[in-house]
Amino acid sequence: MKLIQCKPRLLRRAQSRWGFQRGEAAAFPFGRTRGFKPRVRYNLIIRILRGRDHLVRGREGNKRGLENRVSVCKTRVFNFGGYFMKREKVIKKPKGPDDGIPAVPLTVEGWNILHTMFRVRWSSWKALPLVERQAALEETMAVMEEMERREDGQSAFFSLLGHKGDLMVLHFRRTLEELNDAELRLTNLRIGDFLEETTSYLSVVELGLYQATGRIYTELDEKGIRPFSPEWTQAIEAEVAEHRRTLAPRLWPKIPPRRHLCFYPMGRKRGETKNWYQVPMEERQRMLHEHGLVGRRYARRLTQIISGSMGFDDWEWGVDLFADDPLEFKKIVYEMRFDEVSAVYALFGPFYVGLRFPAAELGTLLQGRAPGFHQGSSSIGG
Repeated sequence: MKLIQCKPRLLRRAQSRWGFQRGEAAAFPFGRTRGFKPRVRYNLIIRILRGRDHLVRGREGNKRGLENRVSVCKTRVFNFGGYFMKREKVIKKPKGPDDGIPAVPLTVEGWNILHTMFRVRWSSWKALPLVERQAALEETMAVMEEMERREDGQSAFFSLLGHKGDLMVLHFRRTLEELNDAELRLTNLRIGDFLEETTSYLSVVELGLYQATGRIYTELDEKGIRPFSPEWTQAIEAEVAEHRRTLAPRLWPKIPPRRHLCFYPMGRKRGETKNWYQVPMEERQRMLHEHGLVGRRYARRLTQIISGSMGFDDWEWGVDLFADDPLEFKKIVYEMRFDEVSAVYALFGPFYVGLRFPAAELGTLLQGRAPGFHQGSSSIGG
């Protein structure tokens, strides 16, 4: 550790200007003073402290001391009690409400989404007399076609590949009541006796506003508006309302009329060494921006819908990928594994891949054959 004598004149200036007492400390980034001669460095220290951008007080009894406020970097600590500077490593804890700016980014929400996966009870279905099978099929197709053609929240149907199920039903609705109604309508049809629900996933279309959040939080903080005060809440609500209006097409989309769907839930690590929710918001924004750049390169080849599920289901987000060529699923997921946010912080749940089909093709599926897909069908929306 390197000790450097500090001139008492600078100590007195700092004590009188900022009210420091003996034993208090101020910290500032080491890089800001690198390369300066001692005399110039001391004067620069005072300028940095005067700006208060990197000012930290470590008074005894102050719980928000040095270790809680300084960035993870090499720093020089200027100790006014012992008149010396030293190089030291300090760890930063994320800012919370008590530190001024909240660490939580704003979001806007759209459709409520329900994925339901079913396994067909093939033995029971095949044992049903042909007349009863046809009646059950016609009843189901009529309800499915009605759901497909809805203007205010669609439903779509997919033939699943693999052992995880035979049929996936996807519902977009404005409220949970409407989702529940759609779910119950299908399960209470005659065909419901031959469908075994294997799993489901509940979420809501979500867009994160990291960039807007940093801007509005900084503006409010510079104006001296206290977080969560009435003025703060009013400004935040106005900001969110404006984004909800401008982003409406992405919050309330139609189900993309593409043949293939890949759905998977995911979350972020919250372990002892890697915790996404303890990373500063600026760093999270940077990593998600880089992550998003990869997704933009696939914009014409697939459609992505992200939904949030915290408090709704077991994972934190749901991801729906729609594409005409299923290889695009492998390519985008593989490429994204190499960016920082996925490589370091991502957790993935099970993947479900299905073939979309119109309601009129349900009979083909229940005959044990892959259902067709008519992209120009009015029920699918092509």
